[in-house]
Amino acid sequence: MIYIESFIDLLPRHKYDTDRVEMIKKMDRDKILPLLPGLLEWIQDINWPVAPSVLKILLTFPEEIVPHVQDVFSSNDDNWKWFIMHFLVIELPVESKVQFKEYLTRVSETPTQNELYEELDEIAKEILETL
Repeated sequence: MIYIESFIDLLPRHKYDTDRVEMIKKMDRDKILPLLPGLLEWIQDINWPVAPSVLKILLTFPEEIVPHVQDVFSSNDDNWKWFIMHFLVIELPVESKVQFKEYLTRVSETPTQNELYEELDEIAKEILETL
């Protein structure tokens, strides 16, 4: 019988778990794909020690990360959206960024109170200018 590790077992266990992130970096791309949604959670705060390394991994999957980012954009976590927009989306190639155009346009033109508070309208405008 072959033991297959759960995807959750491969993800960082805490914000200082840079060893696990280094291990993920060495994995084959196809093995990292199922980890993308879990990895995205580790950039909820770019100040966490694991966040910059996780961000580098995520940026190597510009197309594959799009649906997972769209899930975050559908959530109510405007603070997480701020980190995603400032550190991930703005760095993606145009082909990936353009897939967020509808959301970015809505946020830039008719932001909610919380989006205004988090200044999501400003970063949305900045990203739209790169399209």
